[in-house]
Amino acid sequence: MKKPVLVIMAAGMGSRYGGLKQMDPIDAEGHFIMDYSIYDAREAGFEKVVFIIKKELEKDFNERIVSRVSRVMETECVFQRIDDLPEGFAVPVGRVKPWGTGHALYACRDAVDGPFAAINADDYYGKQAFRDLFRHLSATDDSVPARFAMSGYHLENTVTKNGHVARGICSVSPEGYLADIVERTRIEVHPDGIAWSEDEGSTWNLFPENVIVSMNMWGFTRAFLDEAIKLFPSFLNNTIEANPLKGEFYIPSIVDTMLREERATVKVLPTPDKWFGVTYAADKENVVAAIAKMKADGFYPGQF
Repeated sequence: MKKPVLVIMAAGMGSRYGGLKQMDPIDAEGHFIMDYSIYDAREAGFEKVVFIIKKELEKDFNERIVSRVSRVMETECVFQRIDDLPEGFAVPVGRVKPWGTGHALYACRDAVDGPFAAINADDYYGKQAFRDLFRHLSATDDSVPARFAMSGYHLENTVTKNGHVARGICSVSPEGYLADIVERTRIEVHPDGIAWSEDEGSTWNLFPENVIVSMNMWGFTRAFLDEAIKLFPSFLNNTIEANPLKGEFYIPSIVDTMLREERATVKVLPTPDKWFGVTYAADKENVVAAIAKMKADGFYPGQF
């Protein structure tokens, strides 16, 4: 049984922040949100991290992040390139947008050969989520290759008061397995609760209590990467014809295919942790305050 590794999807960082040099630290020591995820993952038992980045940001990323992380964990970088396509395919004329989170993990196909956790670089997930995911992945039976997991967050712990967010709303079986994910692209906090809209805010529907959502924190085996390799060509055949400039290959769509064909299970690991992220500029103040409080409460040291 191979030891689980951590995979961090960071290829979108340059486009969101205008290059790594312009990234805003979230504490006085200069840490980024990703540093806290790495700290929590290492504490949970992960010993290796694979970063998915853009090739053009390699030098900057190595100087700002890998040089520090490599002192405490084994590190490897892989590149999500828009031209990393199966044989027989070419990038559509005018396409500049990456191919999505499924393609990001596809880029790991030669670097990961066992169980792995996959997370976003710019989301704070919390300590419990990493502990539960590492425990699940460490107990994975090689004879059951598609026994996946997903960290499930309570919707109220993942929203911002500064605007709307998109979330994957999960249906969970009585046994605790993922049955379905529905993407809601406009979710807002209202005075009477959290609501979603399908018509740009003309009408709203309140969520019930105790809704579980996916924040793109997954636990996979090698079987997921094999499935991504298998499905990517058919995705490209459809997308290059229907939506060549913007179509994206998403992780949930790969999972959904395997669930519908009963070739995988996804154990939902509910976590009480609160998610933090900077969806809007005004969110940064809340993230900084939350991190400062956790440091004051002893959850994190000042420098690490």
